[in-house]
Amino acid sequence: MPSILLPASAAAFAPRSSPTVVLNTKVDPWLTATLKRINRIKRPLNSVPQHMRCLTETLSSSSAIWTLCSLMLPKAPDSQLRKDSNPLVEALFNYQLLHIEAYVVHVDLVLQNEIAFKLTPESIAALTEYHKDIYLVDTAASIWNWSEKETQIKKLQEEFVQAINKFVYRTSAFALEGLEDDGAGELLCGRSDDVKTAIMGLFMPLLPPPPRVVNIIRPAPLLPSSPAVGHWWQPTLPNPAPVDSWKVVPSSPSAATTADTHSTIWANMGGFDNIQNLPSPTPSYSQPFSQPYSTAPNYYSAPQSTAPPVITQLPLPSMITQQQCSTSAGLGGFEWGRYHEYATTM
Repeated sequence: MPSILLPASAAAFAPRSSPTVVLNTKVDPWLTATLKRINRIKRPLNSVPQHMRCLTETLSSSSAIWTLCSLMLPKAPDSQLRKDSNPLVEALFNYQLLHIEAYVVHVDLVLQNEIAFKLTPESIAALTEYHKDIYLVDTAASIWNWSEKETQIKKLQEEFVQAINKFVYRTSAFALEGLEDDGAGELLCGRSDDVKTAIMGLFMPLLPPPPRVVNIIRPAPLLPSSPAVGHWWQPTLPNPAPVDSWKVVPSSPSAATTADTHSTIWANMGGFDNIQNLPSPTPSYSQPFSQPYSTAPNYYSAPQSTAPPVITQLPLPSMITQQQCSTSAGLGGFEWGRYHEYATTM
């Protein structure tokens, strides 16, 4: 139910006044039976206005005080309580039973079908005193001290005073079945436990300030040139160029094969397609390359400059034919210079 439907007497620090009663056009039989039971003087209850008048007058009586619940609270802070081996003695001397009392401020049997209670000034004062003199003292003693601790304790006390004065317990209108003579009554069907839980929820804990954030100083990262780094960085070798299956380097390296290998690597790097058709250059050193690959330096170096390859002049096809024919004539007695004579004879 929205708070605007509650009367002004339900506001915080408001004095008590007659409750507002809203009934339906047809009164439920259980309400009629309850009003007839509590009235010492027989009053007519034949219409809705008669039920409303009877209920309002009954709940407006100064003796119409309801007991919502009972709380077992300590009489003093924990440091001042009596210590005894007998638990019963400790309970009798150290604890008190505080009855939480209230009066009715609103009855609605049309929209929300509920009844609202507000605590009496005596119950509010008793809870406020317990919160200040006992609860906060025990709470402060269990937490370490800091600069704003007293300010926080005063703030909790002020917040509790406001909350307990604003506290309004709302429950089903069937709670009127617990109505007794002179308008007094008590909650039935376990509703007292709900009130106890709601009131104890107003006792807020004293929270210390959160821990300060400590800036963690991380060590500066070491540079590659630092001597403490070690060999954390290793240069990577370039991937070897692909070699055709028919150009595999033999297992026993020599000066010629080493030169061919360098020629193949330079040709595969691009821009040197014509060098593959040239003969291998003469190596510029006579020392064979016998250093294993595992002990080679971790970098790539270009081959040393060598003498330009000597291109041998190849004979023309016509010259090769004449030489072969001359040889054949010398062996077999045939002379190619007189081939026209043989052709005429044939």
